[in-house]
Amino acid sequence: MGARLAALALLGVLACTAERPSEPPLPDPASLREAPAGRLLGYRDTEATHAWKGIPFAQAPVGARRWRAPEPRAPWPDVHEALEPGSACLQRPSMLNRAGRDDLFTGSEDCLYLNIQAPAFSADEVPRGDARLPVMVWVHGGANLMGQADVYDASALVARHGIVFVSLNYRLGILGWFRHPALARGASALDASGNFGTLDLIRGLEWVRENISAFGGDPDNVTLFGESAGALNTITLLLSPRSEGLFQRAIAQSGGRWSASIAEAENWSDAPEPGRSYSSREILALLLIQEGRASDREDARALLETWSDAETENFLRARSSAQLMKVFDGDPPPRIMNVPLVIRDGEVLPDEDFLEVFASGAYHRVPTILGTNRDESKLFLSFSPEYVQRWMGFYLKIRDPERYERDAEYGSRFWKVDGADEIAMAMRPHQGPRVFVYRFDWDEEPTPYGIDLPKIFGAAHGFEIPFVLGNWDLRFLERAVGGEENRAGRLMLSEAMMSYWAEHARHGAPGRGRNGVLPHWLAWSEAGEDAPTFLVLDTEDGGGIRMSTLIETRERLFADLATDPRFAPGELCRTLLEFARDSPSFQEREIAKFDCEVPGEDRPEPSA
Repeated sequence: MGARLAALALLGVLACTAERPSEPPLPDPASLREAPAGRLLGYRDTEATHAWKGIPFAQAPVGARRWRAPEPRAPWPDVHEALEPGSACLQRPSMLNRAGRDDLFTGSEDCLYLNIQAPAFSADEVPRGDARLPVMVWVHGGANLMGQADVYDASALVARHGIVFVSLNYRLGILGWFRHPALARGASALDASGNFGTLDLIRGLEWVRENISAFGGDPDNVTLFGESAGALNTITLLLSPRSEGLFQRAIAQSGGRWSASIAEAENWSDAPEPGRSYSSREILALLLIQEGRASDREDARALLETWSDAETENFLRARSSAQLMKVFDGDPPPRIMNVPLVIRDGEVLPDEDFLEVFASGAYHRVPTILGTNRDESKLFLSFSPEYVQRWMGFYLKIRDPERYERDAEYGSRFWKVDGADEIAMAMRPHQGPRVFVYRFDWDEEPTPYGIDLPKIFGAAHGFEIPFVLGNWDLRFLERAVGGEENRAGRLMLSEAMMSYWAEHARHGAPGRGRNGVLPHWLAWSEAGEDAPTFLVLDTEDGGGIRMSTLIETRERLFADLATDPRFAPGELCRTLLEFARDSPSFQEREIAKFDCEVPGEDRPEPSA
């Protein structure tokens, strides 16, 4: 499963931005804004947009504030020049950040910064009152282990559709989601929750509510949206009682609803209620072994049993960033994906299964778009040498085209079940026709040197991001997606998607887009299998933008798997176990239906 983490690294090329200029941009006096947080000076991002980068939205979560809920910061007394992004949050090197290949880690624990892009107004032209603009708050992806907000450029969306765009960082990995009883000693319920990355996003939304009017944004019309892990986090904030009233619409692009219980987050992996292989207790043992204070896991466990909660907390807080990150150095990707991310703690997030919460109606019933890409799994399969032959990083050919298409089909269909259809079905009875579903089908990549990128990638995970943000300065991905031969259709589809997203942000339904000329995006229907349920997003060459009727269910998928003649004897179980690693809510009991051996504690945590 190293392929999955490697593929997540590829999502860095989806960051819609050019390389950071060597010199910071010049401040633009027309961008000076008076906000409750203080005076902010930005710069002219494009001819039609202003940008403010690296705005601190909370106190730095360092020292005693590590593994604590974020705290508001006092207004700064002088003009704050918001010209450069703040630090990324602490993470391992990947193409989602700017670290060197041999670096142990990149980023900083001081990382709670956000960025704003808005139409370029002079100070006296900033919209007020009813003229204020819709706000769209972007949550970046990266498996909740990597990524950073400043690499996403939405200036095209902002300029074309009068949007105020906000992107924000949040703590990642074991600094973002980490729960141990010793850290709860004397702590508030929020501080003890373990969901610090989730709380960072909530604090960011609070900052938006308090300050966005200064930039012409409407604090009562906020759309929360994100892709992959960003979509997972958007879905969890639909469920969190702590985020009530902070956003009025939601869009989840290729998300899911996977999570960890308190036991999985805290316990030893061989406890009666087993923890994950990177639970807080297992990480403590690894830290002791790493520092030579224990010879092995059992030795570390025995030592920890003699410590008081105060000793354990002091030990954890005394570790440096490098010591924490070194725990994962050289570890195979499947195990690092087993860090518990998003914890069902009963305070910040419900302690029940998330789908059951949606079905009960106990969530924020805001107009919501849910969607996936037709070929989600191809991005991950493409990094597996078992599936695709590569040479010096270049794709050459698919080894077994029939197997590749088959496994990509089922993996992607499972993603649609988990990230869109099941949630839509659970939400629809409670909020009526305010749930919308899409599938992104664009697969018109070029074929450089005869390499069949349309077959290798197709409509892969993350490939919709540049279409939504309208920015095609894609660095490496430009060679995979861009090209003169697909330019006209690609740009037309991007214009349509931006229009739908902006209309949803403005009015709570994508409808026919901002100009009212696109095919009508109908709400999810309960009228039966023949009723249109989701919008297909594609160019005219691919059949165009159109409504479709297919509803993916687990029952349908398992029935198809059981009778699919493309699986040789024994091959189905192997494929199912792969799905168990990649599908966000694939249950062990579902694998057991096929008499397959269920993997043990090293089964990787699904990621986004």
